[in-house]
Amino acid sequence: MGLQLTDMAISKVKEVITQQNPAPAGLRIGVVGGGCSGFSYQMGFESQATPMDKVLEFDGLKVFVDQTSLMYLDGTEVDYIEALEGAGFKFNNPNVKSTCGCGSSFSV
Repeated sequence: MGLQLTDMAISKVKEVITQQNPAPAGLRIGVVGGGCSGFSYQMGFESQATPMDKVLEFDGLKVFVDQTSLMYLDGTEVDYIEALEGAGFKFNNPNVKSTCGCGSSFSV
């Protein structure tokens, strides 16, 4: 199953990458311990992959995911949402059993 990015998410990341100087090699997506429910998502730009990364490519966009995070992200879709309440990336993760009230952390 793996990790998927919607066309909207890919487009937004590519747009932000063009504004970075120097331009990063790709996007890192990960899961870190912490938050109210135990885990939270992390996104950031990287200049290169590490030897422990799985490198995914979506329409020319490189996404780096470490092996541990990949376990928690299997089947996850990352989308970019623009709504009246604000805009941002949304993780649709079928492995999540519960989330916290703030919506930024989860448990599996």
